[in-house]
Amino acid sequence: MLCYMEQTPHDCMRIENVNVLNGPNYWSIRWRQLIVMTLDLEELEELPTNRIPGFHERIKSLLPSMITHQCSEGVEGGFFIRVHDGTWMGHVIEHIALEIQSLAGIEAGFGRTRGTGKHGQYHVVYAYGTPQAGKYAGYAAVRIAEALVAGTPYDIQVDVERIRELWEEEKLGPTTGTIVEEAVSRNIPFLRLDGGSYIQLGYGKKQQRIEASITCRTSNIAVDIAGCKLRTKKVLDENYIPVPHGKVIRRQEELKEVVEELGYPLVIKPSDANHGKGVTTNLYDYECCVTAFMFAKQFAPTVIVEQYIEGDDYRVLLINNKFIAAAKRSPAHVTGDGLCACLLPVLPPFY
Repeated sequence: MLCYMEQTPHDCMRIENVNVLNGPNYWSIRWRQLIVMTLDLEELEELPTNRIPGFHERIKSLLPSMITHQCSEGVEGGFFIRVHDGTWMGHVIEHIALEIQSLAGIEAGFGRTRGTGKHGQYHVVYAYGTPQAGKYAGYAAVRIAEALVAGTPYDIQVDVERIRELWEEEKLGPTTGTIVEEAVSRNIPFLRLDGGSYIQLGYGKKQQRIEASITCRTSNIAVDIAGCKLRTKKVLDENYIPVPHGKVIRRQEELKEVVEELGYPLVIKPSDANHGKGVTTNLYDYECCVTAFMFAKQFAPTVIVEQYIEGDDYRVLLINNKFIAAAKRSPAHVTGDGLCACLLPVLPPFY
């Protein structure tokens, strides 16, 4: 569970609340993923940055990469010009929240700071990559600003690393992320419906939902067949597509008979795992087959033993029954010089 510091170290400012927006909003037509932090500057409302001794120099020293922030000046270094001439701390926090996300590898790129109508209170609005990383960036930005006001040392790298960790935990996978990027490029709005890959594209009666590469139009039985290696092989074989011969076993006692029947080389893999988990390829002796069998059993109660077929592995993309693209998949491997192999344990090749 995430815990945030709701009070800054020196207690000069107070965070009233933080809201995460994901969709059409009051602040921007283009930017749909925004954090809105309501911040009370308290005594700092009477102290713009040009009235805080050394603030300009300290922020330039701590965050030199903010030279790229043009701000309303429209030129490189524009934000530092604003700090030098005098700007309010909410505006500074907006830029810090964006910059520390950028340092973590997240390109956010939008911010606004506007008064709420109450003296000293502001809405600090900024774009985020993922919700928890964005919220953390806001709290961290307030802590950093407090340290800059007080002139105390601050290790900004700790916050950058934590934002990067949160972003990696939350960000969409390659398949889902690519679909969402394409939707955004076509002005199709999206909503993330859980912490995983369950996504809504569009709104109302036109909405569609996906989960990674599965869409709301994919039949349940198709997913069930594709998720079972044995049933997939059966469908392919019945449609005259060559498949390697093999058998499904449950116990190690069955292994030797199957190995002798099929002959080497062999592949041993769990019957219903995915992403290559538990798969061992190119097996040439019985001892390695036993090891591979025990490895596969960690992922499924039944194990497939089948012939190993040499050749290239391709993943093919079809859209509306038309071939779109193919990717050649190469398993991880190491090419050595043949001199230090004696130092390594002999293990079966895992795919």
